[in-house]
Amino acid sequence: MLRRSVAVSAAVLLCLVGAGAAEAGSTSLYAPSALVLSVGKGDASGPVTVLRATTLSCAPVPGGTHPAPEAACAELEGGFAGGGFDGLLASPDPDRACPQHFDPVTVTLDGVWEGTRTSWQHTFSNACVMGTTLNGGEAFAF
Repeated sequence: MLRRSVAVSAAVLLCLVGAGAAEAGSTSLYAPSALVLSVGKGDASGPVTVLRATTLSCAPVPGGTHPAPEAACAELEGGFAGGGFDGLLASPDPDRACPQHFDPVTVTLDGVWEGTRTSWQHTFSNACVMGTTLNGGEAFAF
């Protein structure tokens, strides 16, 4: 159900982005990057309840409903490697301790990145671990 909701949201976003570009009548030198990001409660192997979601367009210009599109786009550009966004997980804060309880949080990213369809998700054991692993990043801070 989550994937269907995210996929529908991404399709609507891409249609809106495409309509806006067609109206402007301009051509872009950059491949489009338009995403739907979500944070949900639950493990990706079971039902996930979406707690919050946002849209983010990074090319040709940062925008969308994300509260900090420029910073989020810069973070995603830095975290994108090898066809995925696992680079977002590369620098956890070693000085922050989290409780060892299991209350899973799953983040997802679906849409088009640099002209290529993409889908990425990661499940954290709890919200504190998510915050520590993402190290205060902007991409999922909405």
